[in-house]
This record gives sequence, structure tokens and C-alpha cells, in this order.
Amino acid sequence: MSIRTLRTLIAVHDHKTFSAAADAVYVTHAAVSQQMRALEENWGIQLFDRSKRTPELTPLGRALVAKARDVVRAYDQMLPSVLGESGVSGEVSLGALPTTLTTMVPSAISMLVDAYPEVRVRLFPGLTIQLVSQLERGALDAAIISRPQLVPAGLEFLEIAEEPLQLLASRDVQSDDPFELLAKHPFIRFNRDAVVGHMIESWLQKKNIRVSEAMELDGLEAISSMVFANLGVAIAPKRAVKTNNPLPLKRLSLGEDAPVRRLGLAFPRDTAHGPILTELHSVCLRSVQIGAFGAQTSTEPAA
Repeated sequence: MSIRTLRTLIAVHDHKTFSAAADAVYVTHAAVSQQMRALEENWGIQLFDRSKRTPELTPLGRALVAKARDVVRAYDQMLPSVLGESGVSGEVSLGALPTTLTTMVPSAISMLVDAYPEVRVRLFPGLTIQLVSQLERGALDAAIISRPQLVPAGLEFLEIAEEPLQLLASRDVQSDDPFELLAKHPFIRFNRDAVVGHMIESWLQKKNIRVSEAMELDGLEAISSMVFANLGVAIAPKRAVKTNNPLPLKRLSLGEDAPVRRLGLAFPRDTAHGPILTELHSVCLRSVQIGAFGAQTSTEPAA
């Protein structure tokens, strides 16, 4: 038995199939099957119910996955515990919201790897709910998310930026009153499965605003493009890190009580990647301070 084999067992549990686990740990399907049979032989137990088309972990197998996580976590913490907070190296799996992938995230990662060349970041896009689930399962080391109403007990959340919601409208429309525009124009909705989409819906209900829904989209770029084409108006976060060439749109305040999205870095409290994540949070804050993507070329390690 090896740490690699235990990682494979955990991957099978998290990804449900041998094929998906193989992709996650960068081995072949046959290698996953061989490792799992070797575990069963070494321990003299049945880890999988193979009577079904897709092998499933037995109750005993699932119980052993929990213990395997403890062993792998302890192994991963051995070197950082010796190096202390100066050990900024290694690989980290980072989830990120689609709305951050064209500005804050590339800016922050660029600064991080420039300062610490031995750091490698694997990036996985997703919505907050999906990313939180992956953090809890151990499939991700950290994620840049919108703060949910309730942060799970096992996760830390370090705030990065506040992004108030605003109305987007074409410059061709005559009014600058967001409430009038919402009443008169088709509404391009932010995905309601996203935290920000839920915030928008709650605000509309609170204000008793009825909209004529035209479409529901995921990405801020897609929504902005539809607004630019004068296909409707939308509500979206005011980006903490701006793009180099934002579309020429009207960006109107929703008032002093406008909802605010709080972006932050979430990660398990018992993480083995403390030094990297400390620096990642620092460069995210630096990116927000700079305020525009591409405005910096390098950075020094954080003090």
C-alpha cells in the first residue's frame, strides 16, 4: 500500500467511476482497477460491489476512505510542518468563479508564480455551490467564491473584495433610472444557481420589481455582450478588477441598499497548503488594489 494508492481510492470515491478517478490522478483506467484490487488483497476485504455495471464502494470501503483522507492529509502536512510558513512550493488545485477567470484570477496567479516559481496551480471553474461541495469532498484545495449565506463549519473564508451589484444597459437607451429601465426593457438574468443570481432575485422580490425575462446566462462577458447588442438590461457585480477593454455600457447604481457580492478565498481549515494559500490570498488582494487586469507585470514575495 502507498500514499498514491490511497489517493486513488479517495479519487474513486469523489469522482464515482474508475475512469473519472483515473483522469483525476493521471493514471490509466487499468491502473486504477489494479490498485483497488491490490488494496482488497492486501487488506483481505471487499472494497467494491462489482455486481453492478459501475463498481460501487461498499459501506466498509466508504469508511476506509474517511481514514485514508486522514492518512493522506497527515502525509501532506509533514513537510509544511517542518518548513513552517516559508515553504511556498508545490501544487494546489484551485476552483474559481467564471466571473473572475478573465481578470482577478489570471492576475493573481501570474503574480504568485512569478514570486514563487515552484508553485503550480491547477484551475477548475465552477459556481460557488459546486466549488464548496468539491472543497468539502477534498477534490479542491481552495476556491475563489462568492460568500454563501452559510460557510460550512470545516471551511475558512478570507475576504478578497466587495462587488456591489449594478444595472447594465446599452448607451442607446434614453433613461438613467435603473427602476424605469427594469420595468420597460427585457431582463437578461444572471444564472439563478449562482450565489449572485440568487442575490439578484431576492433584491427584485424585495423591491417588488417585476421583470420581463428574456434569457438566463452564466458568464458576465456573455451578459454584457447581450446588453451591448441592446437586447435587454441586466444586473451584475461591479468588478473589483476591471478588464482592459470593457464594453461601452451604462453602469448604473442600484442605490445605497444595493446588494453586495463578497468574493473570498475558501479552503479547508486543516489544509496542508497553508503557505501557498496565504500568498494566494495576498496576491488576490494585490490584484484588487491594482484594480485593472494587466496593469502589473510582477510582484515581490509578500512580507
